[in-house]
Amino acid sequence: MGNSVIQTKDIAKIYKMGTETVEALKSVTINIDKGEYVAFMGPSGSGKSTLMNIIGCLDTPTRGTYELAGQNVSETSENDLAEIRNKEIGFVFQTFNLLPRQSSLENVALPLVYAGFSKSQREERALEVLGSVGLADRAYHKPNELSGGQRQRVAIARALVNNPSIILADEPTGNLDTKTSYEIMELFQMLHDQGNTIVMVTHEDDIAQYAHRIIRMRDGLVESDNINNDITRVGAESV
Repeated sequence: MGNSVIQTKDIAKIYKMGTETVEALKSVTINIDKGEYVAFMGPSGSGKSTLMNIIGCLDTPTRGTYELAGQNVSETSENDLAEIRNKEIGFVFQTFNLLPRQSSLENVALPLVYAGFSKSQREERALEVLGSVGLADRAYHKPNELSGGQRQRVAIARALVNNPSIILADEPTGNLDTKTSYEIMELFQMLHDQGNTIVMVTHEDDIAQYAHRIIRMRDGLVESDNINNDITRVGAESV
């Protein structure tokens, strides 16, 4: 498909652990188009995190092919994978992964350092993106001066700063209370409305309901792949 941003074909991932062989993924074929909002769900050990790592170019499949934005990355070198990750993918993690001694601005600008932007360009772009997530007034605060929700907004701004093809969110609300979780999901809703492709891993049903398509994993296989007809939408004006 011309519009595909993620295409996996029969991908498997096998880990050797001592004498034991663990088949984390058995044979997974999925297709995600540009602009989709997809949640991966499944119990612990279902393969959803392994699949997310492969999609995020943090790992490569043992067999099968994976194309990201039309480029076959199944057998790409580590250096090339790092470059693809920085250019094509924005990551949002459960634990925020912010540098504690750096300001919000410096954390958000970090991917642009690797991309070769000048200091003034980095600052301008980082301020712009912090503004888009409602944190322009927290640009010079360090993570320990921010609430959990604000830290996750900084992490989302960092994910957006390179204009990636796809935003990968791994349990993005896992460390947040219920009210803050819903605020962060409203922000993802807004980003999706603006045309961003979002792929999220979550084990929480109420969080998955924000996605427009839910892929359920079990025992290293896709158990179901359905359009979500009960999408949770919250008024964007409350973001």
